[in-house]
Order: sequence, then structure tokens, then C-alpha cells
Amino acid sequence: MNESGHQVLMEQDVLRRRLDDGDLPDWARKHYETFRETMLGDRDGAPFPCYFGVESERNGDALYTFVDSMTDKDALLALRESLLEYLEVYPDYSEACSLVTFFKPPAADLTEADYHEHLWHILQFLHVNDPEPWPADIPTDPDDPTWEFSFGGEPMFPTTRAPFYDERVSRYCPWGLEITFQPRALFDGITADTEAGQKAREVIQGRIEEYDGVCPHADLGDWGVEGDREWPQYMFSSDESQAPDECPIRITREHPKVPMAPADD
Repeated sequence: MNESGHQVLMEQDVLRRRLDDGDLPDWARKHYETFRETMLGDRDGAPFPCYFGVESERNGDALYTFVDSMTDKDALLALRESLLEYLEVYPDYSEACSLVTFFKPPAADLTEADYHEHLWHILQFLHVNDPEPWPADIPTDPDDPTWEFSFGGEPMFPTTRAPFYDERVSRYCPWGLEITFQPRALFDGITADTEAGQKAREVIQGRIEEYDGVCPHADLGDWGVEGDREWPQYMFSSDESQAPDECPIRITREHPKVPMAPADD
């Protein structure tokens, strides 16, 4: 962690020091500064809806990485390594340690459909290059209410922000794709079947209406609840005609899915 460069896993104080020193690309500075301003600022007096994210940024609980491309193999392999390292360290780092991932802005403007395609390409790439088998207790069918994207043996909830959101401003990021990975373990004690979880949802949904000025998205639901599905929540649609009707990822328990590099002698 905190190695030189920007396609590495970084703590908040290291990230901010590198920005101050000019050691990160300009696009990385814009991405992170916009993210931080969004988390810690307000919109017409309304705070950002997810108070867990706000407190995580305020307290320095999260970890971060930057990715040079949404499609380049080497860039996505660097993301794979950062994500694996994150999964090793997060349990001891903080009880609210998510991984915030910023992608280099595309060279040309993209449509909403393009961003959906890029997200699922990234998740599919990670699945195919996962060094660990798919968890035995997580189904492979995304149409199952207990399905969850998994990597490194951990079920996790990736949420995104992107430039195509006009009304749902809590999901808006002007610079490009942003994915926050949250292992399912971070939700222990605040799931939908707990009093704390129900209260958290009430507060967050109320803050969504205040911040966005629109009702919570129709796809907003809870993991494991019959009728709710996780995958549409990873990237909420703005225009349903540009969003996939079925989950584009293909999950297999076959492992490994790509040849693994030989171990060093």
C-alpha cells in the first residue's frame, strides 16, 4: 500500500499529500477533489445522502486508487491488484473501509449505454481474472435475490457515479466513471432485517429526496429480499432505454478461468 504512482492502493493522507506535491495526474486531482467536495459539502443545504460515505471521507476511513483506462488490459490488471490488496487490509484498517476507484476520463463524451457497458466489462474482467473461486454460498445467477458480485472470495456491493446523471445528482460525477467497492461484511448489523438497518434506510432515502429533488430510484432495494435485485443498483439507470434489461455479466464456478502465472522458484 502507498507505493509510488497512482494506479496503487492509497490511504487518504498519502493521496492528499501527493496531490499537494503535484505527484498525481491532473485528472486524478479533479476526480478526487470533486468527490471530496461532494461528500463533505451540501446541495442547497441538503447533505450528501449516504452518511456512511460522508463519515468515511471525513474520518479518513476509505482507501483509494486511480485507473488509467476502463478498457486497457494492463490498467484493469492494476485495478485487480489494488482490489486484492484492499481485500487483504480492509478488515484491520477500519470498520468503514470502502475502496473508492477513479477512472481516467474518456477521450470523447460517452452515452449512458456506454457507461453501463464499461461497468460490466470491468466487473467481467475482474471475474475472469479472479485468483479465488466464486464463493460457494453466492449463486451464479444475477436474477437470484442473494446474488452479489464477488471477487477474491468476497461478496461486495459496487456503486457507481458517472457523468450522464442529470436529475439524480448524488450519482453525478463530471469527470468519468467512479466505482466504490464495499464488501458485504461492511453491512453486518445494518442489513434490512435489523432495526439499525431499517433506520439507516429511512434516513438515507429521506436525504436522497432532499439532495436529488426526486424520489429514490425504483431499483433501490435490499440484498436477499425477494423481488429486489442487486445488479441494477450498481449503476442506476437515468434513461431505461439505455440500461441493460438483463445483467450482462456471465458468472462461472470454473476456476481458474485464465492460466495463472507460475510461482517463482
